[in-house]
Amino acid sequence: MNTTVTDNLAASRFELVLGEAVAFIDYQRDGAVLVLTHAEVPPALGGSGVGSRLTAAVLELVRRRGEQVVPRCSFVAAYIARHPQYQNLLAQPER
Repeated sequence: MNTTVTDNLAASRFELVLGEAVAFIDYQRDGAVLVLTHAEVPPALGGSGVGSRLTAAVLELVRRRGEQVVPRCSFVAAYIARHPQYQNLLAQPER
């Protein structure tokens, strides 16, 4: 299955095109920090691992670009909590 994620800058979201369907994660940018606000997988693809594949691909893209994330989406936050290799991408709160 395709795991190529694109950054749709105009829509402020990462997209994974799967045939006629699009899974996505919305974000808000604050410099090199991306606040990941909402993930959505088409209902027909729910439960098939698409959300996890999308999230992993987005986090790998963020890593390659030297950025960090703030997961406001509960799915993304739970994914990062279960995958320690992505926890170093979490933006540190200002002190």
